[in-house]
Amino acid sequence: MAFQLSAEHEAIRDAVREFGENEMVPVAEEHDREHKYPEELRKKAAEYDFVAPNIPTEYDGAGMNKISSTIVTEELWRADPGIGSAVGSAGFGSDMIIEFGDEWMKEEWLPKIANGETASCSMISEPAHGSNVAGIETVAEKDGDEYVLNGNKMWITNGTVADVGVLMAKTSPGEGHKGITAFLVEMDRDGVSTDKITNKLGIRASDLAEVVIDDVRVPEKNVIGEVDKGFYQLMEFFASGRTSVAAQAVGAAQGALDAAIEYANQREQFDQQISEFQAIQHKIAEMATKVEAARSLTYRAATQVEQENQDIAAQYSSMAKYFASEISVEVADEGIQVHGGSGYVTDYPAERYYRDARITKIYEGTSEIQKNIIADQIL
Repeated sequence: MAFQLSAEHEAIRDAVREFGENEMVPVAEEHDREHKYPEELRKKAAEYDFVAPNIPTEYDGAGMNKISSTIVTEELWRADPGIGSAVGSAGFGSDMIIEFGDEWMKEEWLPKIANGETASCSMISEPAHGSNVAGIETVAEKDGDEYVLNGNKMWITNGTVADVGVLMAKTSPGEGHKGITAFLVEMDRDGVSTDKITNKLGIRASDLAEVVIDDVRVPEKNVIGEVDKGFYQLMEFFASGRTSVAAQAVGAAQGALDAAIEYANQREQFDQQISEFQAIQHKIAEMATKVEAARSLTYRAATQVEQENQDIAAQYSSMAKYFASEISVEVADEGIQVHGGSGYVTDYPAERYYRDARITKIYEGTSEIQKNIIADQIL
């Protein structure tokens, strides 16, 4: 399938790339080393509509389509996956609010997210339940005109920096995926406690936390969509989310490739640049081909998501997520090899891309889960 980016798409790419090179790259190593969340960069990125660009214009967002937001994600991760993750994830959960939230939720929270005033989070995974969303154990019991929430959420992006989150809980325990409901939870409510996770391999600038929900009371109006329909609502965003991770992987791979090319053109051995050696040339050629293949598949998935071809989008988003994440790690690994010993130290970004790329094979459904989905669709 032929795909051609429009002039508007290319303008978006240029703008994000300029922001990344000028604002992110100079501080990337510092934020990684110190596990430092880039709040000021998030606010600055919001000025250019790079934070939650899918939020509609009526709520102060950019109203970008899926292809445009995919480009934003790719370029943020190309500059630096850690900061790119923090900026790109600042609107986690906003899709659920946009599609199923009441008007008061949209008016109160979407402008704050789009303007960079705050971040949001999506609280789904638990210590014992990652890929198996239907198995979550967090419960919500009705008490008059309120719900009382109890549970433990794990691996929550923006857990300690978000002011609001979308939480999935069982309102009908024993019903599996049929008994899950989505709730809007203000993070300053009594009973919400967070613990930052700092011992991460990569994307260290991104905030990650464990969130404990202990007798947290929320009013009935905080139900997002319909009671016991949360899983079905969530399913509508899986293809979009997986396409976004594919874009992250492509961005990290391109960043690793760029770093390898720059180094190969600077490093000299045996009185010549190493880029003149055929062995290095072949590595660069293979890396570049893999990146372009992953990018093409990711854009195709984004197109299907944008056109709301749900079955096709489910298949291609899983293909893109699986392929791009695997390629990202391969390319980052080869990037270290091109750098030689220099790739093994933090003086160069090669090792950081390698560490950062690895997460794309895990979250939003592991590579193994994606292969299951692809096979189910095909067979």
